[in-house]
Amino acid sequence: MKTAFLYAGQGSQHKGMGEDLYRDFDEFREVYDKAGVSFDLKKMCFEDPDGELNQTKYTQPCMVAFAAGVTAILDKNGIKPDYLAGLSLGEYSALHAAGVWDAETAVRLAAFRGEAMTKAAEGVDAGMTAVMGLSEEELQKCVDKAEPEGVVSICNDNCPGQIVIGGEKKAVDKAAELAKESGAKRCMPLNVSGPFHTKFMSPAGDKLREYFKDIEFSDEKIPVVFNVKGSERAADETVQELLEKQVQSGVKMTQTIEYLLDNGVRSFVEIGPGKALTGFVKRTAKAMNVDDIECTTLETSDEIKSFLAGNHLAE
Repeated sequence: MKTAFLYAGQGSQHKGMGEDLYRDFDEFREVYDKAGVSFDLKKMCFEDPDGELNQTKYTQPCMVAFAAGVTAILDKNGIKPDYLAGLSLGEYSALHAAGVWDAETAVRLAAFRGEAMTKAAEGVDAGMTAVMGLSEEELQKCVDKAEPEGVVSICNDNCPGQIVIGGEKKAVDKAAELAKESGAKRCMPLNVSGPFHTKFMSPAGDKLREYFKDIEFSDEKIPVVFNVKGSERAADETVQELLEKQVQSGVKMTQTIEYLLDNGVRSFVEIGPGKALTGFVKRTAKAMNVDDIECTTLETSDEIKSFLAGNHLAE
């Protein structure tokens, strides 16, 4: 049975994340202690005293540090997947796990990305809404009709029946209204600080392109399924190009999971915090009539200890 590690994206962060892992695992502790960020990483993750963890510029390095710490634990125990993928920010954690960067570089890149996205969002009255129950084609028609109100586009295709739209709030609200009229079961506004994965993030893409010039990228040692493609990269594509495009383009998570299922993956390990990706996998597998999948979530110390005790993926 083939296995994929899936890394969570921004939105599942919470106060206290990683505190038990820092206490119980040397490998996790080393990642946090070496993270070269401009703020107290442990205090932000474990205590969040000023309520700043949800700010993008802090969320992103915290999430990648958490993921890198869990990856270090699994690696120490000889546990490797056949494929890697992540949701948006989680793609940086997947690339770290693939050997493209070390943990310190991955955290530093996430911090830069978070700052760049924060600046790109300044001055935009932004909105993002999850739409349930419409196909991409049906929702795109609503988005097209709402464009006179401003910029709006599909920014996350999470799983069958759940697609996120984003852009200028007025246009997003109009598209959501039209989606309800077209039969959407639910439209849920998301608490976000910017129009992520839309063309407003183009300046962030430009900054990442320049920043990447000073970063060493190694080849992937484990196949990575990329957000902007829903597949592995082609020989004439670079990781840098795909990441630059990713920040300002829609995330194809449904297609990513479909690709993994089509290539024989039946065991999915979500490296959190959170369980959102597990839900996406189950809904996608159901739509494809695949019923022999196994899903595991790794966030807490107890979950990881239980997983290690099974050790069925160890080399």
